[in-house]
Amino acid sequence: MTTTAIERETTPMTSTPAMTRPLPSPFARIWNVVRLHLVDRRTYIGIPWIIVAFAFLISIVLSNIIGFVTGDGLGGAEATANQRYSWAVLAPQWYLIVVAVQSIGLTFPFALGFSVTRRDFYLGTSLMFVLISAFNAVAFAVLTQIEKVTDGWWMGTYMFNALWFGVDGWYVDLLSFFVLQLLVFFIGASVTTIYMRWRIVGMLVFAITVAVVVLGTLSLITFTSSWPAVATWFGQQGIAGIFLWLLVPTVLAAVGGYVTLRRATPKN
Repeated sequence: MTTTAIERETTPMTSTPAMTRPLPSPFARIWNVVRLHLVDRRTYIGIPWIIVAFAFLISIVLSNIIGFVTGDGLGGAEATANQRYSWAVLAPQWYLIVVAVQSIGLTFPFALGFSVTRRDFYLGTSLMFVLISAFNAVAFAVLTQIEKVTDGWWMGTYMFNALWFGVDGWYVDLLSFFVLQLLVFFIGASVTTIYMRWRIVGMLVFAITVAVVVLGTLSLITFTSSWPAVATWFGQQGIAGIFLWLLVPTVLAAVGGYVTLRRATPKN
């Protein structure tokens, strides 16, 4: 045997390390959760805007009815004044509460099957909430300004320029839409995490606690004759100030949902 052959026989065999894929970055894992949610874009984007379109059509019909009854026509003063108190602009919010519940209750067990951690899932879901809220806030703020400039789409009917929207500047509308959307999302998500963690018992305790806090607060204000002071305080805050304060329960709901989900056990 040659020297080379002897060396081959006496040299221990070593295995070559297999090629492994680099682990995705933390943001990539979070972004994958966003993509997982948005596989069904109809739920998060399509259906809410269908609701907006349907609410707009209803607003037009009601404006015609009011204008016909009062004899002022579609753009009459009474019809326009009544539309200021229309809640049609908030129509998609009620559906988005359901969307928030589904995003946790239905998608969470599915995501765990793909080895997604609870932390990545909740952060990815929260990021999706922020992105959708920002998109809707910009869209609604723009539509409000268009509605104001065109005097109700050139036919005197208003839907977006209602309630507190359109009263102050466009940036206030943008802020209020964004905060309201986030509040709706995180309340729906956090309540769902309570159910997933403690089931019916947890929901009962949560409902009783909320009822006691609300009734206790209302009773305290009433028995101390503090309603004028409360009204004055709200008036001093302004629309922007009130919605900045609403960021507090929004953050509390977001943090509470994260803490609760870390120990939640989904049941398929």
